[in-house]
Amino acid sequence: MNENEMNQITGNIIGAAMAVYTALGPGLLENAYEGCLVYELRKRNFKVDQQLVLPVYYDGLKIDVGYRLDILVEDVIIVEIKSIEKLAPIHEAQLLTYLRLSDKRLGLLINFNAIHLTDGIKRVANKF
Repeated sequence: MNENEMNQITGNIIGAAMAVYTALGPGLLENAYEGCLVYELRKRNFKVDQQLVLPVYYDGLKIDVGYRLDILVEDVIIVEIKSIEKLAPIHEAQLLTYLRLSDKRLGLLINFNAIHLTDGIKRVANKF
């Protein structure tokens, strides 16, 4: 998938997140936003996987240690949902690690507990 297509999908994800945020507002648990965002994206005809198992490969061995991607859109963009006071560098590092482990190029970190949702969105790229 080329960069323009990925940017279009990213824009649609952000639009869907804005719709969810407008309807629900801040202050709910992450799973409420995740479920509504998955619904909104599917309503917009996107292929969406939720709570996808992310194994760790170590020394040639596949180890399932309980990591899960919140949302994977069109098999290319990881969406990590938060509902916290403020995003910290560790949250971006977590998403970057998920991108590396899954061999994906692009992710969105969305904090639904921001006063303005646009302030709670970070785009994270995995530079191979």
